[in-house]
Amino acid sequence: MTERAAGLIVPLFSCASTRSWGIGEIPDLVPMAAWMRAAGLRTWQLLPINEMAPGEQSPYSAISAMAIDPIFIHIPDVPEFQAIGGESILSTEDRSTVESLRQAAIVDYRAARRLKEVWLQASFERFLTVEWGRSTSRAADLHAYVTTQAWWIDDYGVFRALHARAGGVDWNNWPEELRDRRSLEDARKELANEILFYQYLQWIADGQWRTARMRSHGVRLLGDLPFMVDRDSADVWVRPHQFRMDATIGAPPDAFSAEGQDWGTPVYDWHAIAGGDYEWLRKRVRRCADLFDGFRVDHLVGFYRTYARPKDGSPPYFTPHDETAQRALGETLLGIFKASGAQVIAEDLGTVPDFVRESLARQGVPGFKVFRWERHWHAEGQPFRDPREYPTLSVALSGTHDTEPMIVWWEEAPETDREKVSAAAYAQFARAPYPEVRDALVELLYASGSDLAVFPIQDVFGWRDRINDPSVVAESNWVYRLPWATDRLDEFPEARERQHVLREWASRHNRA
Repeated sequence: MTERAAGLIVPLFSCASTRSWGIGEIPDLVPMAAWMRAAGLRTWQLLPINEMAPGEQSPYSAISAMAIDPIFIHIPDVPEFQAIGGESILSTEDRSTVESLRQAAIVDYRAARRLKEVWLQASFERFLTVEWGRSTSRAADLHAYVTTQAWWIDDYGVFRALHARAGGVDWNNWPEELRDRRSLEDARKELANEILFYQYLQWIADGQWRTARMRSHGVRLLGDLPFMVDRDSADVWVRPHQFRMDATIGAPPDAFSAEGQDWGTPVYDWHAIAGGDYEWLRKRVRRCADLFDGFRVDHLVGFYRTYARPKDGSPPYFTPHDETAQRALGETLLGIFKASGAQVIAEDLGTVPDFVRESLARQGVPGFKVFRWERHWHAEGQPFRDPREYPTLSVALSGTHDTEPMIVWWEEAPETDREKVSAAAYAQFARAPYPEVRDALVELLYASGSDLAVFPIQDVFGWRDRINDPSVVAESNWVYRLPWATDRLDEFPEARERQHVLREWASRHNRA
C-alpha cells in the first residue's frame, strides 16, 4: 500500500437495488460504488462471491473456489432472457415472488435461487437453439471464453453437471468410475448440454462482472480468498490426493469460541500440494487477481499452520508441526499471493504466533488492527492503543463481518473500558450519546497511522444489524440487506449526511 485510503466492508448480497431480485446482484456494484466514491471512500471490501454449495448461504462454503455464484446474475440484463420477453413473460406467481423478494428485509436465498434457476435455464435453452445451434458470433464468444478459462472451467462444468444429475449427492458417493475420475468421456458426451449450461452461466456472470467493475467509479474492489474449500466441491473432486479426509480444519480456542471451532472441511495435505508446486493455489490466486484489484487472505495463520481435528477423536494438531516448517510454508504461499500483482491483505486475527506477524511485516503484507482488540495487554490496566500509533503497513478496522456491530460492543463494554477508550482518543466521550461516540471512534480510525482504514457499513451508520455470528449456525447469518436500495441512496437524508461526513474526514485525514 502506497497511499492512505478508507473503505467499507459490505457484502454484495447486502446491496440489492430496486431492479434486483431480492439480493445484491453484480450490476448493483455500480450505484453502491458511486455512493462510496462521493463519500471519499476508495476501497470496497467484499466477502467471497464463490458459488455456494446447494442449500448453503455462507459465502465461505463453496462448491467451487473459482466460479462466481449464479445467484448474483442480474437476469433482466441477460440477452436471452430479454429475447424471450424479459420480466413481461413472468407468470403471476413469479411476479409475486419477485415483488416479495424485493420487499423482504433480509435475503431469501432459497426463493431467489429457485426463481433464478428457472429463468436462467430458460435463457440457456434460447441460447442453445438460436445461438449455439447456429454458430453465431455470440456462440463464438462463449466458445472463446470457455477456451481461455479452460484451466478451471472445464473440470468445473463436468463436476456441476454430474453433481446435478446425482441430485446433489456428495461426489464421494458417486459410482466409482465417476468418483475416481477414471472414465469421464461418456459422461462428457451424455451431459454435453448440461456442462455447457454451467459454463454459460459463468460466461454471463463474467460479462456482467467486468462491465460493473469498469463502471465502479474508480473504487478498488477487494475480494476475499477463503482459507477453506468445501469437501463436496469441484476442487477436492479433481485433486483429493491433496487433502486429508481423515480430519477437518478448525481453529483453536480464541475470542470467538472458548472450545475452538470445527469448520468441517478437509485438511490440506501440504506435502502433496508442495509436490505439485502449489498449482491449485496458484490458480486460485490467478482467478482472484483476475476478478479483483486486491484480496484479503482469510485466516492467514492457517496458511502457516493449519489446525486439524482428527475424525477419530484423537487430539487436534498443527500441520506443519514445527515453527521452522510453518514459517517456510507461510512465506512460500505469501510469495505466491504477492506474485499475482494484486494488493494482498492478511486477516491475522485469532490465535496468531508472534513469528507469523513478524513474517508478515518482513514480507510487506499488512495485517489487521481491530480497535477493540488493540490494547497494551501486558501493561497495567491493559489500556487501548492510540490508533495514531498503528504502523503504516496495517489495516485499521472498527470491526469485521464476524464481530458484533460497534454500537453493541460499546453498550456492552464495562464503564472502565469506555474510559480507557476515551483516554486512548485523548477525548472525553465515555458518557456521551452514542452518535457522538460513533463519530469519535470512526474519525479516530480515520486519523490512525494505518494506510488503509476499513469499516463495516453498520459501524459508520450506527446500525445494530449483524452479518455473521461465528459462534452459532443459524438462518440469521449471511442474510443482511441494507435498509435502502442501492440505486436510491441519495434519496435518504441519513445516507446523504453520512456521505458528507465521511468525505470531510477523508479530506481532513488525507484519505481522499
